Amino acid sequence: MSTTGKVIRCKAAIVWKPGGSFSIEEVEVAPPKAKEVRIKMVATALCGTEMKMLKDKNLQHQHYPIIMGHEGAGIVESVGEGVSTVKAGDKVIALFLPQCGECTSCLNSADNFCIKLKQAETHLMSDGTSRFTCKGKPVYHFGNTSTFSEYTVMDEISVAKIDAAAPLEKVFLVSCGFSTGYGGAINTAKVTPGSTCAVFGLGGVGLSVIMGCKAAGATRIIAVDINKDKFEKAKEVGATECINPRDYEKPIQEVLFDLTGDGVDFSFEVIGNPETVAAALASCRESHGVCVIIGLIIGVQLNISGHLFFSGRSLKGSVYGGWKGRDGASKLVSDYMAKKINLDALITHSLNLDKINEAVELMKTGKCVRCVLLL
Repeated sequence: MSTTGKVIRCKAAIVWKPGGSFSIEEVEVAPPKAKEVRIKMVATALCGTEMKMLKDKNLQHQHYPIIMGHEGAGIVESVGEGVSTVKAGDKVIALFLPQCGECTSCLNSADNFCIKLKQAETHLMSDGTSRFTCKGKPVYHFGNTSTFSEYTVMDEISVAKIDAAAPLEKVFLVSCGFSTGYGGAINTAKVTPGSTCAVFGLGGVGLSVIMGCKAAGATRIIAVDINKDKFEKAKEVGATECINPRDYEKPIQEVLFDLTGDGVDFSFEVIGNPETVAAALASCRESHGVCVIIGLIIGVQLNISGHLFFSGRSLKGSVYGGWKGRDGASKLVSDYMAKKINLDALITHSLNLDKINEAVELMKTGKCVRCVLLL
């Protein structure tokens, strides 16, 4: 029986209050309105952003209850009026970074920060309302996506159609983690052949940075983390050596200068720690080193000595690895299907959505890179 135009009742993971855990609830998902798409989610995962949302007071907001999740893939169930780029039955990637195709950023080949991304700050759809209801109460959206629900509604511009043969339980990583890290090296830093790189933070995004550095031809890739359990996986995906800052008495930037002679060509901060950003920048070559901030830093000030920039170092930000949302996602899935990139190494665990709190604990151990949540 067709569900088009009807309210769908399904399961979703809701956070009811700041600092709360996930609660599996039955929700009602309204049909998509004009230029919207309703999607049956197939695979999703916790990213570093959700992990910070659960514990970091600087990221807690007043929009509760909320359905989080911004890394996922699924199948279009139905579309609203005026949708032309996807249809029911299409496999799609959910995108926290839209691509409207009309704003100055979308029209600039060197830019990817679509102005419609700011809609995510309202945690509602573009008409100012929610498509989710639970126990008679509206539930807020998250990241333009809300993938922790068996069905979700997104704007058409936040949905990328992909190869019909693509395995959703693998390519969902293109939704955020892999693209953000890999593109941070390829697109934002523009890592050069023969260069030396340092990657601070070895979660799923950090490992993807390593993969990007390797693909770009870096000769030396130094992985930096305080958890030695992550070193084996880092070397598996391309790190040439791994170091733990706690093994040294001197600051990590001095350690990296000792190891390299004159600093690294490219450094990447993939943690979201202001102090680590300063260390990553200071570890760069004085004349031309490039440091890219990939970790989420919100609500805090950076304290960086201006002297670090005097000789020519540069500090750059990156969102979604510099890819344009819809175009980038489709391209990367095609690359995966053509075996040009490897996503499989990043998936270490698999659970059903109702075990999401177990996935949170797995992520905290550092032994889990990505736990795919199947819906």
